[in-house]
Amino acid sequence: MTCIVGLVFNGVTYIGGDSLGSNGYSKTVRKDTKVFKLKDTNKAVVGYTSSYRMGQLLMYAKGLIDSRDEPNIDHEYLVTRFIPNTIKLFEDGGYSKNSSGEKTGGSFLLGYGDRLYQVSSDFQVGESIDGYDACGSGEEFALGSLKTTENSNMSPEERIHLALQAATKFSTSVVPPYQIINTYDDKVETYEN
Repeated sequence: MTCIVGLVFNGVTYIGGDSLGSNGYSKTVRKDTKVFKLKDTNKAVVGYTSSYRMGQLLMYAKGLIDSRDEPNIDHEYLVTRFIPNTIKLFEDGGYSKNSSGEKTGGSFLLGYGDRLYQVSSDFQVGESIDGYDACGSGEEFALGSLKTTENSNMSPEERIHLALQAATKFSTSVVPPYQIINTYDDKVETYEN
């Protein structure tokens, strides 16, 4: 289920996502969004896949990123401070899984300022050299679209919208409406198709 798409453009990180909730057999177009700003900081945006429970825990959590640490939020900070806070949030919220001592969660994109990271289910924090990334069942289609538009004059919102449309066209588990947010302002762009 899901396609989350992110890219960095002119010092701003943009993240967009679809609206499908599915168990593999049935589907619901959800009103609650898969993209949002983290509480306690206006500089962090998240787009999630894997589980609505995981996303809701992230959406309403406080203190995942300590605003007193800004502007020193970087890869090291995310690995050593943000991820332990996230693991604790998932454990306390009943979402974390433990298999033979290995803790797992879900996948999401995290934009902070002008950086885009992918947090994987094993809690590793990755950053693509391309300046864009995607996760979820439609990620390959979205990444293909982003590659073909990387030298275009399209706006970041147009590129993400097109990538989400490509994922919808070729994946059975991605549907509009799409929401796109960024790390610069509080505007949420919604696209019905």
